Amino acid sequence: MELPDILATQSLANQLAQQAWSGKTLYLQGDLGAGKTTFVQAFLRALGYEGHVKSPTYTLLETYALSKLTVHHFDLYRIADPEELEWLDMRACFTADALVIIEWPEKGQGFLPAPDITLQFAYQDTQRTVTMIPSLIM
Repeated sequence: MELPDILATQSLANQLAQQAWSGKTLYLQGDLGAGKTTFVQAFLRALGYEGHVKSPTYTLLETYALSKLTVHHFDLYRIADPEELEWLDMRACFTADALVIIEWPEKGQGFLPAPDITLQFAYQDTQRTVTMIPSLIM
């Protein structure tokens, strides 16, 4: 799917936010600047979050308590070894009433559960694209 501008990314986020997300895991893959955090910002807005949404690049985790679910947004870019995730008590975030969004999930390979959906963001010519890959075990 082509994302010619930020409005297209926001529209995709709005559409996906309408799905039932409790107990689900969403992987976001792509190079730096490909649109992952922009997507999360729009996604959270579509879910009704009105506060500041920042990238958890340095904090590794940002949690947003919404009326119907809790969203845990991880950015694993700075993780050197998947075992480091034990220090974050990450497993406690995977609950029936939470959505877990993980940027750079390849950094946690072997530690993370399978995603329900993976979004692969990329640059193609002068615009961004996204490929949606549903899990085979949804």
